[in-house]
Amino acid sequence: MVAAVEEVITGSDINLGDFSVQRVLPTPKRQLVGPFIFFDHIAPLTLEAGQKIYIRPHPHIGLAAVTYLFRGEMVHRDSLGCVQSIRPGDVNWMIAGRGITHSECSALDDIHKRKRYLHGIQAWVALPVEHEETAAEFYNHARRDLPEFEHEGVIVRLLVGRAFSKVSPVKTFSDMFYLDVKMKTGQSFAMPGDHMERAFFLVEGEVTMAENIYHAGQMVILAQGADAVITAGSETRMMTLGGAPLCGARHLWWNFVSSRPEWIEKAKRDWAEGRFDPVPGVADFIPLPE
Repeated sequence: MVAAVEEVITGSDINLGDFSVQRVLPTPKRQLVGPFIFFDHIAPLTLEAGQKIYIRPHPHIGLAAVTYLFRGEMVHRDSLGCVQSIRPGDVNWMIAGRGITHSECSALDDIHKRKRYLHGIQAWVALPVEHEETAAEFYNHARRDLPEFEHEGVIVRLLVGRAFSKVSPVKTFSDMFYLDVKMKTGQSFAMPGDHMERAFFLVEGEVTMAENIYHAGQMVILAQGADAVITAGSETRMMTLGGAPLCGARHLWWNFVSSRPEWIEKAKRDWAEGRFDPVPGVADFIPLPE
């Protein structure tokens, strides 16, 4: 019998200025799960009236970023001219390809009116080599347009890719899956078995698998070919993710992902010398790290 678990990851706290996140991927030992190369948990935040989050314009190459909120609202702006509110249950899907600049901030209408909350996940998917230099694109997929269904009594929303004979409308470049799974105490969920690399991240709650207990804030990497049945010990919400491994290694520096280190060096120069397209109407930006 194949051991079910390959690795258990507890994220590290990373300060982003206005707030902190729990960074789960990558780690020194684990870079990718399928094409997923980056996974940040925006742990529940309380924003007082007048308090805001503002992530200044910054660049990306070689990836697609998926932002998904459980609570709260943010506004995305990018160098394509897109301005989009990110609301709970929706998928914001930004394909960086050969290069894009974007910013994220609190919904301005609400900043001075009331206390607000924010909770969500931002993940990056590395693009296959043949698509790393594709043109940048941005899509927002409303919650109502995403497949949501019961699987053996468990509520599942398919965000990206394919699972359980369902297909998300999100444009992808490689085989993958990304699910939001909600379980009641005592319910069990069998992970999709037709993807080579798989993991689950516990947003809230506690689960048991193969007699081991896992808690909120942990990502569990499953061994290839292992059967994985997860049982909720309490009300539980988890993200499950994975897919086919990419061909070749990926280099990751700051916000840049590429199969070729020279492309990352070029992106560094282009950002430092102002050759990325700006976000329209926004003058400030995050400088290239030293």
